[in-house]
Amino acid sequence: MFHIYCPYCGEYREEEEFHPKGEAHIVRPEDPETCSDEEWGDYLFFRHNPRGIHHEMWVHAVGCRKFFNITRNTATYEILETYKMGEAPSITAESRDDRAAAEAETAEKQEGVRA
Repeated sequence: MFHIYCPYCGEYREEEEFHPKGEAHIVRPEDPETCSDEEWGDYLFFRHNPRGIHHEMWVHAVGCRKFFNITRNTATYEILETYKMGEAPSITAESRDDRAAAEAETAEKQEGVRA
């Protein structure tokens, strides 16, 4: 069982209180009337489903009933952060890749010192 931190309530609650609502940060076309059917269909139906870091929108259905975003690793089910709607995530796939590369470089340097 997961315990998810609600950024509005300010506490960890059981996962049964929350419902996922899909990919976060989907931008609606400014003028839907000028979109082609293909563009509108892409907006409505196509979502990213990456292995690894993914931003999702959730709702605290049993608690405050507010929507918020979660950054989650889809490969490990690890919840990396939660943040309010309208805020930018502090963790992205690029930032995780940069951190992993820096950690690998540091490990290589330490091995060189030990040798």
